[in-house]
Amino acid sequence: MIVQLFGVRGSIAAPLRNQDYRNKILDIVSLYQRLGENISPEKFWKSLPYHLKFVTGSDTTCVTVTDSNGEIYILDMGTGIRNVGDNLIQSYFKNPSVTKVNLFVTHTHWDHIQGLPFFKPIYFPDFHLKFHSPYSDLEKRLGVQQGPEFFPVSFASVGCKKEFKYFTPGETLSFANGLTVECYPLRHPGGSCAYKFTTKEGKVFIFATDAEFTGQDMELIHESSAFFKDADLLILDAQYTLDESFSKFDWGHTSYTMAVNCATSWNIKNLVLTHHEPSYSDQKIYEIFDAAKEHKRLLGGHKLKIHLAREGLRFHL
Repeated sequence: MIVQLFGVRGSIAAPLRNQDYRNKILDIVSLYQRLGENISPEKFWKSLPYHLKFVTGSDTTCVTVTDSNGEIYILDMGTGIRNVGDNLIQSYFKNPSVTKVNLFVTHTHWDHIQGLPFFKPIYFPDFHLKFHSPYSDLEKRLGVQQGPEFFPVSFASVGCKKEFKYFTPGETLSFANGLTVECYPLRHPGGSCAYKFTTKEGKVFIFATDAEFTGQDMELIHESSAFFKDADLLILDAQYTLDESFSKFDWGHTSYTMAVNCATSWNIKNLVLTHHEPSYSDQKIYEIFDAAKEHKRLLGGHKLKIHLAREGLRFHL
């Protein structure tokens, strides 16, 4: 199972601004001047701090899972799904038989569905898209954002074949290759749900964005343990700093501190901090990453590995 991140921002897409780009370049040049001219470009790039070596990315939430048979499963349809669609179209031209795609929707807030009208496979008659969600009216919801007031092409008129699977907590979906999928309700305004992918070999990946866990939720965290416990990979909402989470109580998102607490309590092997606040710069997000690792250390040196979500990042399970 391969998990790849295509969109990691929360709330709204956040392109790198010219001022931020300028600051990155100036910081890189300054570091180069300090190191001298004898270092190779490749070695110099490897020596850069994380926030200068990479960009977090600007697109809103979208993650893909690829199973051992090459089948694609898409989690959420933020602006990151546009690039997923471009990749699928390229594969389609090479192998027209690859046209079935399963999509799993955590919830229908705009930053999790706004990329769908720009997902090219929906316009190809050969594609069969199966939408899984706990929302019996999902087709209607997706149709609203492509109403004539908002978009020139209606959802009803797109060329692909569409199928909707009503999927609720307690159910388990099984696929031909032995992969199973379960869902779990999360606390978020309007509701949201986590998805758990388990391979026939027993590897577990959980996607839990748009969830709010606070310091008062230890009972809730304990109740969630059966679903989350011992996962190999957990991508978890960590939009805010601890201080900011206090001022945004009931907004439906988690601080990096509580994300680490949850992962530690659930004995997670790899935690990925995602759904980054759009107003945070790459440097700010990297500082949060460092603080999360320090918080893990203060909890007692748990073996948990913490990763920072960025576009293009892949995990092989």
